[in-house]
Amino acid sequence: MPAIGHLTKPALANDTLARGRLRAALIPDCLIEAQRVANIVTAGWHGRRKRGIGDNFWQLRQFTEGESVSQIDWRRSARDDNLYIRDNEWETSHTVWLWADLSPSMFFQSDMSDVSKDSRALVILFALAEILSRSGERIAMPGVMEPTLARNGAERLAQALMARKLVKADNELPDLSKITNIADIILISDFLGDAEKLFERIAPATKHHIRGHLVEINDPAEEVFPYSGRVEFSEPETNSRIVAGKAGMLADDYKQAFANRRAALREQIRRIGWSYNTHRTDRPASEILVTVHRFLAGQIEAKNKLHFETGTI
Repeated sequence: MPAIGHLTKPALANDTLARGRLRAALIPDCLIEAQRVANIVTAGWHGRRKRGIGDNFWQLRQFTEGESVSQIDWRRSARDDNLYIRDNEWETSHTVWLWADLSPSMFFQSDMSDVSKDSRALVILFALAEILSRSGERIAMPGVMEPTLARNGAERLAQALMARKLVKADNELPDLSKITNIADIILISDFLGDAEKLFERIAPATKHHIRGHLVEINDPAEEVFPYSGRVEFSEPETNSRIVAGKAGMLADDYKQAFANRRAALREQIRRIGWSYNTHRTDRPASEILVTVHRFLAGQIEAKNKLHFETGTI
């Protein structure tokens, strides 16, 4: 189902070089906005901290009989009559694969929104990278960046995207077949393409019991269809155009078709155990970040608990 309305940057739809330059120009501002949003979302949150194997100091606690004497912090113990153990933080990095759709349909922006879909997708991508990196998780992007564990993960991802030349594959869904270890996948797109192709790309990951989260990005005009009178609509992927003499007469049928498409896709995603959330570009990016983080945090914690109990980490 094509995006509807007028592209604010129509010449870019089929101009690979121009699209690549625009993406590179967007990234610095989107990164700054993403860091601002990440600060808002993570205010009051605390990272995943627990006692275990690691290099970072976590806490001092009193020695109990049966524990290894080598763990005693003798300097601290010399201050009073008690013996103290120096615990380090349990470091169990989880990999989260992030991907944002940068195909032509994502350039869409109506008068009802201050930002385009691709701009908002990049902000969400970098904000997630920022939050996850701060929490000690590995982040990666298929075809762009291998799993990276660093506090400046968002900046590294931005640099990798800016250095990458736009290629034909950027118009397609990512290859998820090589992701076989403990991981989560977050896909950010308008998902207006072929649903069968989407599930073909998702299938390898589901076979390895990897959990995923889809974030559907839409311009408000794509939901409410605010058009009337004579309107020319363009399909950004193919640049084909149609003219509606009385666009207002299409509104009810269009909105029903849009809602049906979304409901069917959400139900299919739910059946495979993945989450599906929607976000409009006229809403704050922080809203969808909170939603995705709740899904993600619960799954990461559950996986870490399972592997800790079974001794696989």
